Amino acid sequence: MNFTKEELDNIRDELSYKRKNVYSSVSEEEIEKINEYAKGYCAFLDAAKTEREAVKKTLEIVSENGFVPYEFGDKLEVGGKYYYNNRGRSVYLFVIGSENIENGIRISAAHIDSPRLDIKQNPLYDEGNMAFLKTHYYGGIKKYQWTAIPLALHGVVITLDGKTVDICVGEDDNDPVFYINDLLPHLGRDQMEKTASQVIPGEKLNVLVGSIPLGEGSNDIKLGILKILSEKYGIKEEDFLSAEIMALPAFKARDIGFDRSIIGAYGHDDRVCAYPALSAIIKTKAPVHTVMTVLADKEETGSGGNTGMKSDVFTDLISEISAALGANERRVRANSKCLSADVNAIYDPNFADVYETKNAAFLNCGVVMSKYTGSRGKSGTSDASAEMVAFVRELFDREGVIWQSAELGKVDQGGGGTVAVYIANRNIEVVDLGVGVISMHAPYEAISKADLYMAYKAFLAFNK
Repeated sequence: MNFTKEELDNIRDELSYKRKNVYSSVSEEEIEKINEYAKGYCAFLDAAKTEREAVKKTLEIVSENGFVPYEFGDKLEVGGKYYYNNRGRSVYLFVIGSENIENGIRISAAHIDSPRLDIKQNPLYDEGNMAFLKTHYYGGIKKYQWTAIPLALHGVVITLDGKTVDICVGEDDNDPVFYINDLLPHLGRDQMEKTASQVIPGEKLNVLVGSIPLGEGSNDIKLGILKILSEKYGIKEEDFLSAEIMALPAFKARDIGFDRSIIGAYGHDDRVCAYPALSAIIKTKAPVHTVMTVLADKEETGSGGNTGMKSDVFTDLISEISAALGANERRVRANSKCLSADVNAIYDPNFADVYETKNAAFLNCGVVMSKYTGSRGKSGTSDASAEMVAFVRELFDREGVIWQSAELGKVDQGGGGTVAVYIANRNIEVVDLGVGVISMHAPYEAISKADLYMAYKAFLAFNK
């Protein structure tokens, strides 16, 4: 059968799948909303570089929007807005819907930890007229990326008498910053012959913190640093034993590009999903379904511990909410749906050989749905059902959410995991949904403002 060009074009438009570019598909008014939304996100990023800071900032935001603290056993009311603060390192937000909770909860689950350098428990030493702090890297990093950049120290110290001392130095323009030395190229011949993973061994990620000895005629630089710490923070060397201090990039969130369409920052993974999920639940008014947003810890190291997504606190909370509303908790979980809010990789033409372009995520083409994650033979994935994917497809198309489907990279290239599998293990339908990231896990990552905004629209639509 012969078709005219017009007929072929019509058939193609009707039957073929094609990604949409957000900027080619929305109005000027919506582009203004995209840019305005990005400002709030950047402010959140700069204020919430660690999980403790993210929880603190989140509680400030939700308290201003009518959320009240919840403890196990508290009574709950329809329309009530609550938060459960889990040890200051993860937080659960939920709004009680008008219909029977046994119809399920709409859950959005992101994580608020990011790859970083943790200061060791016995870290301070001096050598070669310099004082350093020993570190242990946290999460999957390229170690060489962390040398020769400005670093800030964030965290808490708990002293022997129980006092909590907050540490944040290197972020204010008047603060000093810190630094990890690298080898000059003039002497780097042997270093440059090593593989990238061996160029900087983990034990050489030592943070430079000073160089002046204490007292005339002394060479005790370590003691000089301890005196400063004592005077400024009231802590002793032994207090490092009960401290959580992190070395983080001392960079602010900034626009990238002449058109300012991209945001560069530390910690997009996974605050670029946490912030849209947070802002969506705040904007959710009188929902039919009960909705919940989880901002979890420890994802970058496998989601373990009592603040990670493997913790029983997640199931305990659903059980307590169900009991308070006279519902069967198992039925609640069986009928619940979850968006595992985590990032994906953006196709990068500079490294095209690791991507399979038919199933890669592209910049500015909207929020990314991943039916499965894991590595190679789908190891470590929950693999969302076709029914769950179809539910989300229909919802997003109806609500005007621009989205794309993608996997991380080529099948045998590598892979990565999310919290989805731990949620699915609780008999909850789940699919991964998040923003694509350029240079994921680097000290300075990049994301699209348009993709960020579409993530917000997606979580808002899901909550409805």
